[in-house]
Amino acid sequence: MDRIVYTAAGGAARVLEQQAVLSNNMANVSTTGFRAELANYRSVPIVADQGLPTRVGTVASTPGSNFEQGAMAQTGNALDVAITGEGWFSVQTPTGEALTRAGELAVNPQGQLVTQQGLPILGANNGPIEIPDRGTVTFTSDGTITALGAGDKPNDIQVIGQLKLSNPPAASLARGDDGLFRMQDPNAGPVREDPNVHIVSGFVEKSNVGAAETMVGMIANARQFEAQMQIIQTASTNAERANSILSSNG
Repeated sequence: MDRIVYTAAGGAARVLEQQAVLSNNMANVSTTGFRAELANYRSVPIVADQGLPTRVGTVASTPGSNFEQGAMAQTGNALDVAITGEGWFSVQTPTGEALTRAGELAVNPQGQLVTQQGLPILGANNGPIEIPDRGTVTFTSDGTITALGAGDKPNDIQVIGQLKLSNPPAASLARGDDGLFRMQDPNAGPVREDPNVHIVSGFVEKSNVGAAETMVGMIANARQFEAQMQIIQTASTNAERANSILSSNG
């Protein structure tokens, strides 16, 4: 009976772990630029202090993320930008450079171009981008930023910087707890720019989470958890019956 309970309890625990990943994906179905997190089961040998690994257990793992592009939504906002195809924006965090696909940009009180979370967007010089006070900002497809100051003539438009656009291999990236991506190698240095990455202004990229698919997965996990609990209940009932028979014979 113990083996049945341990096996079913282990399975139920794995289902709950996978359900947590799916729930996080569902919670971010409307988050701009969000990349769905993948969740899989894998087997691991159980090795005691002595003896050979004769038993195998399971663990839930998150081997990576879904890097497929999300749907484009037109906003008409001059500060909204979206990457077409593969690529990333670079942002400055307290722990260093990080990558994101979220292009809902804004200007903070210090006049810096930032994300909705207040993180400075990095330019091609690996520094923050300064936006003129009350300036009209436009973006070109290669990330070049131009601005026209309030009251300036159209021919006074100035180039004030360029977005840092990169495209490192997906296998070299790791998702952080803040939802941003970073290079797995801490000694890799600044991410290199990629001139083949392009953007479109006035659009944002939606989350690539499939709401219907994720909901189906959550329902399937709930049913699987119920099945594991039923196995434990059945094992407990069988054990009670066995104890009752032994007591009667005694």
